[in-house]
Amino acid sequence: MGFLPTSKVSTDEVVIEEILTRSIASVLPSKEELRILLRQGKHLRIYLGVDATGAQLHLGHATNFLLLEKLRMLGHEIIILFGDFTARIGDPTNKEAVRRQLSMEEVERNISDWKTQVSKVIRFSGTNPAKILRNSVWLSKLTTNELVDIAAIFTLQQMVERDMFENRIKEGKPIYLHEFLYPLLQGYDSVAMDVDVEVGGSDQTFNMLMGRTLQKKYHHKNKFVIATTLLEDPRTGKKLMSKSEGSYIALNDAPSEMFGKTMALPDGVVRQMFIDTTLLPMTEIEAVLQGHPKDAKMRLAREIVTLYHDKDAAKKAEENFSSTFSEGEIPEGIQTIEVEKNTTLFSVLIEQKLISSRSDFSRLLQQGAIKDLSTGEKLKDHNFIIEREITLRIGKHRFLKIMVN
Repeated sequence: MGFLPTSKVSTDEVVIEEILTRSIASVLPSKEELRILLRQGKHLRIYLGVDATGAQLHLGHATNFLLLEKLRMLGHEIIILFGDFTARIGDPTNKEAVRRQLSMEEVERNISDWKTQVSKVIRFSGTNPAKILRNSVWLSKLTTNELVDIAAIFTLQQMVERDMFENRIKEGKPIYLHEFLYPLLQGYDSVAMDVDVEVGGSDQTFNMLMGRTLQKKYHHKNKFVIATTLLEDPRTGKKLMSKSEGSYIALNDAPSEMFGKTMALPDGVVRQMFIDTTLLPMTEIEAVLQGHPKDAKMRLAREIVTLYHDKDAAKKAEENFSSTFSEGEIPEGIQTIEVEKNTTLFSVLIEQKLISSRSDFSRLLQQGAIKDLSTGEKLKDHNFIIEREITLRIGKHRFLKIMVN
């Protein structure tokens, strides 16, 4: 199978078992085959691809980052692939309408802070550092002949069997030809990097299996696919962390914002959040869940903030949360910025990355979720101008003080 040298790879049974069970939806071709390789100390090249469709990574990505860090610590080669080329096409996964295509400038802007965010979980220095690659390096150089050769491996029937395409066909909605290219190109990433394992959310299984097929064709390799569980609300079946819907806890959120967003999660997702987004041992998680639900959620928020910031930040965030929501106060140390008079609120929130788009801004205004704390007024004007000092509450847990030059 062409594996890398076996030196310096740990075969720690406890870690291997956690890797194969915690936050795992499925392993293909089988969990047992992968277990054998890990126990034998085979040095595996393992990758996760993330498309640059937004400037922030979130806790939905963190499930995979935590898994990869455990594999890196065992001694395996870890690659984080920034999908700067595939992001311009747009993954059609679970989309009832075509994604908007991004410009190269938008992709570069989104990707600029990603390494800093990923570094909160995965080490890129020291012994056996993880690597970062971009798929534009090879995808932008594919010739027409090469693309035709890749496309010839798959059938139209294979492509349209995906649920979202079937639904669009039934509803008479368009499917654009470039959307069929996405899984082909993501699959080719496996060939270009010659990987042994791909990690991704269970919603990426179709795309990851395309890479498995291409690895067999090009390198005669039995590539493994590790599909991880998705953070979903069991009541609605919707993702808890969605960039497209603006509902997520970002890895670079401020401690108080991260703590508050965690406390706002439905009680029914706390156990899965502990499993998928923290390093707390399973036995301790079960013990915490035996207590009061609010105490369990507070512990969850502390664990998350500690992981992405530190213990002091988590302690202060908890104190701020308690004073703000138990006593109705504005938390200490809220973000404060200065702007020129007559600057639009929309431009301020976009620049501060408190909203992701015009539609996100409109949604917050329609929900009455942007409040002037000095007057108690809920802002409604899409063209609101900053003319004076103002302190805003944005949603339930974000605060911003705006000073005027």
